Amino acid sequence: MIMNEFIEKAALYVRVSTDAQREEGYSIDAQKEALIGYCKARGYKDYEFYIDGGFSGSSLDRPEIKRLIKDAQNRKIKKCIVYKLDRLSRSQKDTLYLIEDILNPNGVDFISINETMDTSTPLGRLMLGILSAFAQLERENIKERTRMGMLERVKEGYWMGGGRIPFGYNYDKEKGILVPNEDAETVRQIYNLYIDGKSAQTIADMFDLKYDRLVMQILSRKSNLGIITYNGKEYKGRHQPIIDRETYDKAMLCMQKRAENKNYSSSSLLSGILLCGHCGAKMHYQSWGSTGRKKISCYSQQTSKKYLIKDKNCPQIKLWQEEVEQAVLNDLFSYTIAAHKKSKLSAKKDITENLKEQIASAEKQLKRLYELYAKSDDDTLRSTIDEFRNKYKKLKKQLEDENQKNIISNSRREILNEVNNLEEVWDILSFDEKRKIIKSLIKEIIITDNNISIYYHF
Repeated sequence: MIMNEFIEKAALYVRVSTDAQREEGYSIDAQKEALIGYCKARGYKDYEFYIDGGFSGSSLDRPEIKRLIKDAQNRKIKKCIVYKLDRLSRSQKDTLYLIEDILNPNGVDFISINETMDTSTPLGRLMLGILSAFAQLERENIKERTRMGMLERVKEGYWMGGGRIPFGYNYDKEKGILVPNEDAETVRQIYNLYIDGKSAQTIADMFDLKYDRLVMQILSRKSNLGIITYNGKEYKGRHQPIIDRETYDKAMLCMQKRAENKNYSSSSLLSGILLCGHCGAKMHYQSWGSTGRKKISCYSQQTSKKYLIKDKNCPQIKLWQEEVEQAVLNDLFSYTIAAHKKSKLSAKKDITENLKEQIASAEKQLKRLYELYAKSDDDTLRSTIDEFRNKYKKLKKQLEDENQKNIISNSRREILNEVNNLEEVWDILSFDEKRKIIKSLIKEIIITDNNISIYYHF
């Protein structure tokens, strides 16, 4: 039986993403021919092709590169050969990941014919970092040129093309502009209804839109005015407006007034953090009778917002808002006082400093080993380098975990210092201040019939 470590099989990787690349000499057949010629010249008889046709090199989400990675990890190949470096990847990060974290640790040499690169040699390892950087730079330049071209296009009044087309329009690819479609009249009606006082949810129900926020998005779009918004700036578009400026301004004024008049009274102190323990739906404040009092109800029992319903047969009972709020405040006051008295948190400076020193030492040792390896090309150093790399990664992970613990501890200490006398000052706080404190301390409140469970952030 042949052991995996003696397998000399070569993986010949080929990639073509566009027809243009085929025309430029990067066709699959052209790459295969060059790779086979290279193998024959060096006496490599055992090889297998890994071909990704029609896949971009900007990510590793490619079937054959995934198979190559798996075969490398299973020690089924000894060499990975490509026609050109950017055939492997156009991302510096992905290139270095494939070579440093997949191929090298598993004893697979990487060879690029075009750049005369062979990572089994010191010069090849040096050239790898340089060429990968240039490949990434070129890709960034392409992106920048694309962005500049898009900006010039928008300045001329043409739509960005593709992507999300605004409701009420189609995109004419030949002309490069938006064209109003059969939904344009619906858009006009949405504006008129909203200006006349209809709520966003009512309008959404009338036109069978899933969410009320879709109505708000339609109302806010300046494309309906014939304007194109790109990177925060506005440009006059060549497309026909669906509404006029006067209608748009009226709708925005109504939106602003409704936001200003949205008065959060004491009955909405806990809104946004209430959940039903039966079905998991959100809970809300609901006016009850003519007295102005409110009850807290499960959204599954309200049909006006169908997308919030989790179980239309939810058995959750409705509770008076003052009873729920008082129970929450009582728990909040007692919890924060008790937690503050018990809090004797210590900053773990000694642990983090020790980890930083170990990391610095490991970095120095790794640099020395890399220098030795580059000069001597001694394969026996590989295992030592891998050992120190694993040690370095573990130390970095420990430091990250420790820093996260310290962040949580410091945050908890600051909160407890601030709320130590919360009960004493509660009555003189404004409603907005009370809401802010509750949201910062309480993650969620789950109500199951008369049982109220409060979950804090710390």
